[in-house]
Amino acid sequence: MSSHGAPRPMSSCKCGPLKGVANVPGDKSISHRSLILGALSVGRTHVTGLLEGTDVLDTAKAMQAFGAEVNRLGDGEWEVFGVGVGGFGEPDNVIDYGNSGTGVRLVMGAAATTPITVTYTGDASLRSRPMARITDPIALFGARSYGRQGGRLPMTVIGTGDPVPVHYVSPVPSAQVKSAVLLAGLNAPGQTVVIEKEATRDHTERMLAGFGAEISTEITDEGRVITLTGQPELTAQTITVPRDPSSAAFPVAAALLAEGSEVLVPNIGQNPTRNGLYTTLIEMGADITFENERLEGGEPIADLRVKYGPLKGVTVPPERAASMIDEFPILSAIAATAEGVTKMLGVKELRVKESDRIDAMARGLEANGVTVEETEDTFTVHGMGQGNVPGGGTCKTHLDHRIAMSFMCLGMATQKPVKIDDAGPIETSFPIFVPLMEELGAKFTKDDG
Repeated sequence: MSSHGAPRPMSSCKCGPLKGVANVPGDKSISHRSLILGALSVGRTHVTGLLEGTDVLDTAKAMQAFGAEVNRLGDGEWEVFGVGVGGFGEPDNVIDYGNSGTGVRLVMGAAATTPITVTYTGDASLRSRPMARITDPIALFGARSYGRQGGRLPMTVIGTGDPVPVHYVSPVPSAQVKSAVLLAGLNAPGQTVVIEKEATRDHTERMLAGFGAEISTEITDEGRVITLTGQPELTAQTITVPRDPSSAAFPVAAALLAEGSEVLVPNIGQNPTRNGLYTTLIEMGADITFENERLEGGEPIADLRVKYGPLKGVTVPPERAASMIDEFPILSAIAATAEGVTKMLGVKELRVKESDRIDAMARGLEANGVTVEETEDTFTVHGMGQGNVPGGGTCKTHLDHRIAMSFMCLGMATQKPVKIDDAGPIETSFPIFVPLMEELGAKFTKDDG
């Protein structure tokens, strides 16, 4: 069932060449952080290119609930009048974060070092996801958390009015955990230190520096050591959100899957902590060129030109997992059409995303005639070659937008249509996915059940 209504089944069938320009939405990670840091700054933050999916809109509502003034000025254009570091007020009601693990975890951190009590909840998918990875480190600052068994939402967090800085070694490669600790550290005196053994996306560090925080990163034998000096006065900014590389993965994949395709995907963020998928696709033989490479707002940007061509299976090393953790579902779909075996290593974090993404992709691929193997930390797809995947299966999306879009892309290259049980979750991150893909030439059919 969709997080925002009745299930909306949909089918995807083999199509002709995809042609045109795919203008994907703004980066979800940067959109969340723009609103949160805008709310924690002093003055007016002006944001253009904001992703207006439900996940990000839930963050906008949350910032309003904490006392910031948040206004939509036009398509993707927003303004935030912040309350300053430590200025969050206590919300009148429960904060409902829908499907957004990123949003709720970042905000839990941001509010943890202010003396307010906040209760968080979400949809069935979000309520099943572990929150101890956030509540454990914010407890070090002095916050207290009370939730369901297993550290799950609904969760009430009592923020501390007397926070202490922390030195935290992240036990998992998670940008959400790192960011939550850094955001909590903003209102703690002294220096908060986060050490991550594997590099994760660094948007929070870049944006904190842009808003005026004193923050540094050092590479040591322990890993990446990030040091933040607390209680700064953040200064409002003008932010242009680049387009989302995770969303771009879907039209890129579609062009690689549909014979004869050539698609341009412009203005895509190429942050090195996010580009593992594109490195992997090029290793598989994908015809992708990076045009007009440039820097915007401290983030590297490029236009991606993608052409159909033969692909081969590869082994994805574990150290690359953090830089493409959201892209393994679509890589699995691509791997099904490649020649040979694709083995993905170090992917256990997929077990605790919006769904157990390894299980969801495995069952869906099997339903469409593809052989797979899985362990707790690996996923292997036996590629069948282009044009050889039977299709004809129905895939359960488990309220997971990336599972839904991955199987819709797979259906463009299978012998029989691929059906998903619910297209509703796609709206959380890529609300224009269906019309954008259809404009390129995809053939999608809504199904009444």
